[in-house]
Amino acid sequence: MFLKGLKIKLCIVMMLLSVKINAQKKANFPMVSNEGVASIVTDAKDAKVVAIASKMLADDVFKVTGETVLMNQKNAAFQIIAGTLGKSKLIDKFIAKQNIDVSKLKNKWETFSIQVVENPSEDIKKALVVIGSDRRATAYGLLEISRMIGVSPWEWWADATPNKKDDLVISVENKVYGTPSVKYRGIFLNDEDWGLQRWSALNYEPETGDIGPKTYAKVFELLLRLRANTIWPAMHKCTKAFYHYPENKKVADNYAIVIGSSHAEPMLCNINAEWQHESMGDYRYDTNSEAIKKLFVKRAKETENFEGIYTVGMRGEHDSPMIVGEHDTDSQVNLLEQVITDQRDILKKHSKKGVRKPQAFVPYKEVLHYYQSGLDLPEDITLVWTDDNYGYIRQLSNPEEQKRSGGAGVYYHTSYWGRPHDYLWLNSTNPVLMWEEMSKAYEFKSQDIWILNCGDIKPHEYNMELFLDMAWDMAPFKDSKAVGIHHLNWVKREFGNKHAQAINKVIQKYYTLAFKRRPEFMAWSQVEPVTKAGKTELTQFHYGDEVSKRIDAYANLIDEVNNIKSHISQEKQDAFYQLIYYPVIGASNLNLKWLYAYKNEFVASQGRQSAAFYATKSHDAFKRIQQETAYYNDTLKNGKWKHIMNMSPRHLPVFSEPTASIPLKKKRNALGIALESYQMEVNHNIINSYADVLPVFNAYTKNSYYVDVFLKDNGNLKWEAKPKADWITISKTSGTLNSDTPEERLWVTIDWDKVPKGENKKEAPLGHDYQLIPPSYKVNSAIDFISNNEKTTIGVSVFNPKLEALKNYKDFVEDKGFVSIYAENFSRKKHGTEAHWETFEGIGYTGQVSVALPRSANSESNIDDIIKNSPVLEYDFYTFNFGEANVYVQAIPTHAPNNTKGVKCVVAIDDAKPVLIDFETFGRSDVWKQNVLKNASVQAVKQIVNKAGKHTLKIWMVDPGVMIDQILIDLGGWKSSYAFPPETKM
Repeated sequence: MFLKGLKIKLCIVMMLLSVKINAQKKANFPMVSNEGVASIVTDAKDAKVVAIASKMLADDVFKVTGETVLMNQKNAAFQIIAGTLGKSKLIDKFIAKQNIDVSKLKNKWETFSIQVVENPSEDIKKALVVIGSDRRATAYGLLEISRMIGVSPWEWWADATPNKKDDLVISVENKVYGTPSVKYRGIFLNDEDWGLQRWSALNYEPETGDIGPKTYAKVFELLLRLRANTIWPAMHKCTKAFYHYPENKKVADNYAIVIGSSHAEPMLCNINAEWQHESMGDYRYDTNSEAIKKLFVKRAKETENFEGIYTVGMRGEHDSPMIVGEHDTDSQVNLLEQVITDQRDILKKHSKKGVRKPQAFVPYKEVLHYYQSGLDLPEDITLVWTDDNYGYIRQLSNPEEQKRSGGAGVYYHTSYWGRPHDYLWLNSTNPVLMWEEMSKAYEFKSQDIWILNCGDIKPHEYNMELFLDMAWDMAPFKDSKAVGIHHLNWVKREFGNKHAQAINKVIQKYYTLAFKRRPEFMAWSQVEPVTKAGKTELTQFHYGDEVSKRIDAYANLIDEVNNIKSHISQEKQDAFYQLIYYPVIGASNLNLKWLYAYKNEFVASQGRQSAAFYATKSHDAFKRIQQETAYYNDTLKNGKWKHIMNMSPRHLPVFSEPTASIPLKKKRNALGIALESYQMEVNHNIINSYADVLPVFNAYTKNSYYVDVFLKDNGNLKWEAKPKADWITISKTSGTLNSDTPEERLWVTIDWDKVPKGENKKEAPLGHDYQLIPPSYKVNSAIDFISNNEKTTIGVSVFNPKLEALKNYKDFVEDKGFVSIYAENFSRKKHGTEAHWETFEGIGYTGQVSVALPRSANSESNIDDIIKNSPVLEYDFYTFNFGEANVYVQAIPTHAPNNTKGVKCVVAIDDAKPVLIDFETFGRSDVWKQNVLKNASVQAVKQIVNKAGKHTLKIWMVDPGVMIDQILIDLGGWKSSYAFPPETKM
């Protein structure tokens, strides 16, 4: 009993002690209070970046409070003491005197601690101590305090004004930050011709007339705030090479930024800007290697005392293949191996003793083929895998490659110039897709270098931060929901809690719409040699009219963002404009410009006078983009960003103003009628006929269909619609058409409580066409449209059986000859021996996809093993017809991670033998081009629906990581459309 009581007392003591210890982990530190302003104290002999970060923090305190921070006031009562282990005598002495444990920092990469020390001396009441394992770590630590006081990393680059405060007291948790998940993390400034270079040369840095040291200092400041450490500098011909300006490399070193270079820039050499054919000869290694090596040696000497990552290998000038005399692959591989050997010899000669120069090999485009063809790459070189330019990583390390001492990395795009189409204007890469691909890369051990091609920086702000936050610490990003949480927190930081949810929803809609089709792809044109817009694949007469649905979605998005903007505080307006408003308004109006143009062309073909209305709307959308871009460049922040935004990069057809179509005027002003599912207007010459019939209304899917009434000529025209049955409901039954309202869309629905029931049957009707459904299952009536004493009758047919099999049924059902399924709405899912199906949110045509995880699970190849071991999704569906069906499966168009895995699944209806579906594409094929333009890979297999009634579709994983978006079981009724029809779920 005594021992039991003692145990209880000990537990209580331990609990109290634990509470005390936990309470001590957090402490308040007054940076600005009635007791004064804390001083920032550093060692003058510490790295230059520490002084820079100290100045940035002091400026941030002033922006928040209006109080000036005095530097290095060593008798101040409150001090922020910062320094680098082994480089700052100040911090080393403080650590020794206070007996601070730095074991978690020693010999670590970019790791820092922040803690409050009470009364460290007689003069100091409190010290906020920042200790860095290296110079960047100390800078990150100081700027972490900036984050704590509410200063956004985008304070300068997006004018994100911090909230003002009189007192500034922060709550500090005694903790260690780092080591980063990815060693080298940064951005590639690319395709800078239309924004960053012009802004810098003509506005921000006219004294240089280029992107020079002043501009790079601001870029490096942003990188430090985002905890990045690497840059691939701008490299187009419009910009002089980074090393052309001697000050550039000094500024980079001051900010502790590592300089790397792209796949087309070996050995930190900008071939576009530096290679002079007149004096150097041809840029080909097979005939002119000595001249090329001279340039490599020059750069190696120039950079040997600075941090850098040297890209080895070689491509041609500006993103073109290497020129070689022998065109067979073996010769190309052998030459590339010789290039790498020579480069490494040069680097070895011009490296500090015992220090290996970091080297990277980027298997981009044709270089990937060389690598796959057996290129012998020294294992200490970092393999930097690339995406396919549209966000889908081409290849990642297999188990053997993951053992390489040089490790691996990723070069990823959110901006691209090239085929099949550019996307250089706005940021339209889905953040969840980027997370999915980068988390996959991280899982496959690509953890050494992450580079984001972010174009001109603006308007890629959020995706840049997400990318670099993941690179800094992948731990919080365990699933797709983490991206939504990250974005919501980002919005709260920038604009406060009050409107955060509303802003978040707007951006989610923005990315969902852009995933179906990027704004820059809306002209349906491709890059050269195409010089004009093409025809849209969006249907204008099936499935509720895809063009009109997209118009409505973007019109609503504009209304929502305008409403939010009207409630944003004045001091946050500039940031809201840059981070939210301009991208949303720009994407919406680029879409509307083309959608209205397609409407104009379509209605003109039907002779509608509304063609002029749609032409005007298209022109208005074009003008709105011009107006907003002019505001961005000329008015915003009194011209701070003049020349930064260009609404027409490369002047491609998608950015031009569409031409208008004009309908031929009719001889008389008869009422025009057009029905859903019919491309042409109703033929009025067939009087009182049921030849013009709306699609069948299905009691199990509760459809609605539209009827358009329109003017064919100028003037006024009254019309009236009279249903012949009380169960037919029309959104409007009469009206007047005129120049202000040249057409109206009426929606026809069914009052299912009034419509007669079909026969009570256990089995469904036969036949592949709803027009062939036995009369006992169909209820027919009509609507009379009357105008100018003329009557046109439109048939209405209702499928309304009373089937016992569908009583209380909740799953999918056939409608108009197909079954449409959203992959996340499975009836059941069953785990496999190693894998299971999960749902990713925020990606796909429906906003959710089903994914087979974990990616480390083994791929199966034998059908019997797949059925036995693989996870399966099951979808129950009911058909009214039977026969051969095409099962279309739409997946996110990812690539096989490596040569040990693919992108496959198998499907079967009921107990049929499963059939393989392979989503992989190779090279830059036409199929791949269509996939990346649509963000969808659609494959079809034949299956037999052996009877009318209940069935089950099953989808088994073959390869982990496959992301299923939608499924369509087509019994012969699917008409042409861009996306699958809406889900047919009861």
